[in-house]
Amino acid sequence: VSSQSDEVLTVIKAKAQWPAWQPLNVRAAPSAEFSVDRHRHLMSFLTMLGPSPDWNVGLSAEDLCTKDCGWVQKVVQDLIPWDAGTDSGVTYESPNKPTVPQEKIRPLTSLDHPQSPFYDPEGGSIKLVARVVIERIARKGEQCNIVPDNIDDIVADLAPEEKEEDDTPETCIYSNWSPWSACSSSTCEKGKRMRQRMLKAQLDLSVPCPDTQDFQPCMGPGCSDEDGSTCMMSDWITWSPCSVSCGMGTRSRERYVKQFPEDGSMCKVPTEETEKCIVNEECSPSSCLVTEWGEWDECSASCGTGMKRRHRMIKMTPADGSMCKAETTEAEKCMMPECHTIPCLLSPWSEWSDCSVTCGKGMRTRQRMLKSAAELGDCNEELEQAEKCMLPECPIDCELTEWSQWSECNTSCGKGHMIRTRMIKIEPQFGGIACPETVQRTKCRVRKCLRGPGMEKRRWKEAREKRRSEQAKKNIDSEQYPVCRLKPWTAWTECSTLCGGGIQERYMMVKKRSKSTQFTSCKDKKELRACNVHPC
Repeated sequence: VSSQSDEVLTVIKAKAQWPAWQPLNVRAAPSAEFSVDRHRHLMSFLTMLGPSPDWNVGLSAEDLCTKDCGWVQKVVQDLIPWDAGTDSGVTYESPNKPTVPQEKIRPLTSLDHPQSPFYDPEGGSIKLVARVVIERIARKGEQCNIVPDNIDDIVADLAPEEKEEDDTPETCIYSNWSPWSACSSSTCEKGKRMRQRMLKAQLDLSVPCPDTQDFQPCMGPGCSDEDGSTCMMSDWITWSPCSVSCGMGTRSRERYVKQFPEDGSMCKVPTEETEKCIVNEECSPSSCLVTEWGEWDECSASCGTGMKRRHRMIKMTPADGSMCKAETTEAEKCMMPECHTIPCLLSPWSEWSDCSVTCGKGMRTRQRMLKSAAELGDCNEELEQAEKCMLPECPIDCELTEWSQWSECNTSCGKGHMIRTRMIKIEPQFGGIACPETVQRTKCRVRKCLRGPGMEKRRWKEAREKRRSEQAKKNIDSEQYPVCRLKPWTAWTECSTLCGGGIQERYMMVKKRSKSTQFTSCKDKKELRACNVHPC
């Protein structure tokens, strides 16, 4: 900045806001005052989010001069996080991982990395993390071209009301200071005034947090240390004992002059004061002698309404031997600064757990912890979240029907073969086990084939005898089971393959089925035969 001092009018020095995810209502928003003129009317700032890899928010060259040469009244700008391009971490607390080569500064997006606190699987707009409000509070002229005062460099302190150095550890989260109490002195003697703040959270128990009370010397109205006619007085000395041991008396206290007025005048401030005191109100043989009341204990509450107590002791029991009825403890209500609602202080969300399944649809979870002390108040924020997760589809293996019965031999004599088949119920998917064979063939042998001129005649004769035998069997079945009637055989179905051996089927369906349970043999019939047995 010093190298460009002629181009810079105001430098804003910001106090660290740590950590970056701390709720906005834990600490007051930082503020600053700055000046602009006709030559220097662009406002830029950059602040790091900490802890973080290299994330930041800011504004670049925000013009506070209007088109008609006036000054803007108010600017409100919501800010998104930017990546400086120097570190490749993906979460607020990622370890250092320098980006080589260094990249250009760019805005973060909701799809940068699944572990990023800004990640959105649907690619929505990134979360807004800050807001800057620029508001005009005064002006020295009507237009932007007003000649400015001769200002070389104006430094705006973010917290002018806190001029003293603040040594509060960053791990101690406090409320704002309460207003100062009234001075304990109403005269020109030195007194004290007090202010309080509340410890909301202690992020690191190994680092002690400073006191929650602050005291400051003060004097009564119209008195000042700089006034040359003012007497500087000591504090009051403790009250003397009461002048009587029974009944009403007086007690006094004194103070002395620490410094006489510089103008040589006399001190007119009193150095002694007296007040009435009562000890042992009942002065009779049945009363007991007690000491004066001690100082009040501290209030039992740190904020709001509490109780305070004071004590005294019995000096002498009643002369008549009776019990002492005097109270030795006294209590009364006390008021402390108003209690404030304490926000939940939560840790960042943990990383998402692994999906509950190894393939297909499942669930995953993440957690966070409550950092605020439990006694500071209830916290209704959720501490665990769950969402659906999707992994590659699970493999589906092939499924088949059972094998069919073997077909008839494909020859009427000599060597041949029979086949059987099965059907695919579910095709394999997503890398599942492939389907095995669906057709099997086995050898078969029928009687030897006869050779000679009478072979065809003999075959015809055997076939006729077979048909007669089958017809006779049907007649017998019809006589035995007169109520079981079958329809004629259906035509053969088409061959299951064009070559290499297939099967054909035909059916004989029951025409009329008896309701009696004794006719269990009355069933549909099915026949198989081989077909297209020639090689492919």
